[in-house]
Amino acid sequence: MRRQNLALVLGSVAEHGPLSRADVAARIGLTRAAVSSLVVELAAAGLVVELGPAPNGRVGRPGNALVLSSQGPAGLGLEIGVEHLAACVVDLGGAVRAQARVAVVNRGRPAAEALAELTALAKGVLAEAGAAGLRPVGAVLAVPGLVDAASGRVVHAANLGWRDVALPRDLLGVPLGAENEANLGALAELWQGAGPADFVHVSAEAGIGAALVVDGGLFRGARGFAGELGHVPVHPDGKACACGARGCLEQYAGEQAVLAAAGMPVGPSDAPGAGPGDWVALLADRASGGAEPVLAALEQAGGALGTALAGAVNLVDPESVVLGGAYAELGEWLLPAIRRELAARVTVRPWEPEGLVVSALGRRGPLLGAALVTVRRILADPGRLAAQSA
Repeated sequence: MRRQNLALVLGSVAEHGPLSRADVAARIGLTRAAVSSLVVELAAAGLVVELGPAPNGRVGRPGNALVLSSQGPAGLGLEIGVEHLAACVVDLGGAVRAQARVAVVNRGRPAAEALAELTALAKGVLAEAGAAGLRPVGAVLAVPGLVDAASGRVVHAANLGWRDVALPRDLLGVPLGAENEANLGALAELWQGAGPADFVHVSAEAGIGAALVVDGGLFRGARGFAGELGHVPVHPDGKACACGARGCLEQYAGEQAVLAAAGMPVGPSDAPGAGPGDWVALLADRASGGAEPVLAALEQAGGALGTALAGAVNLVDPESVVLGGAYAELGEWLLPAIRRELAARVTVRPWEPEGLVVSALGRRGPLLGAALVTVRRILADPGRLAAQSA
């Protein structure tokens, strides 16, 4: 019961703070004395701090304002992409306080080598976070592939060339978990973006990933592998796919398919400000300049995406569809064709154009979601940290 009450107090401060102890008591239905006792535990664990007097509009001396601590426990997010490595630390309020990203080709690279370089990158980020008074108590690694989150094993990450890779359970002294990058992008959208309680989130890097959020929670499927939209057939007798099937969405809206259709090789980008292999920036740069082959390639990709997404909408009837990752940054050119296909193919209900949303998080989503997983766990069960600090 006390752990539940700790979560109620911390959740109230997180959602509505700054609040006085009396305000918290009124919101959650506990006595002020009980709240004061719980606040002492939360403060000792570094989860809340008291500022100056909180204005309350009532007669009498106002109590001190409680807010989430900007120091102490935090979340570490890590990401291994096909063409980059990244790490960040977020505080309890969800603000990114330290981050780093490097462009590096990981396709076909040994997992141990990629993890070693990621560890070195994370070490610098942890040092920066530590200087700001932050102490990550958990880490999650975003991977573009099928992940058994319970065992911390990458079952198959085709675009990395990984199969049955066991990940370490600890990184630089921080407990480490793993999750599919598309799932983490959707969770970031749910917690910090425009995502409602029910939506389909679709994103792209080298491959195409999707995630389904139902009633505010991630739908994983029977084995945890739900969301493989990239291998939904959009042309049943179409191009052969590396998965063994034909006509998969990835063959029409994935990185290599779009670049090939645009007549552009996969390789270093010459777009202003783009890093090595930044195909998104390159396509956006060329499309902004009116390059007809690129515009046609994005039109084709949008049509294929719209076809696949219409099937998802007809099947699960989500409140909205969210374009994330690379698709968010290419939304200007993808949206018209996606809207056209959704309007023509969604039959379970009249399709509303505003049901298609472009994420403001863009390619930051998976890394941010990875870091936020730990923060959300702390907010849901602060009693675990409070007991450790007692």
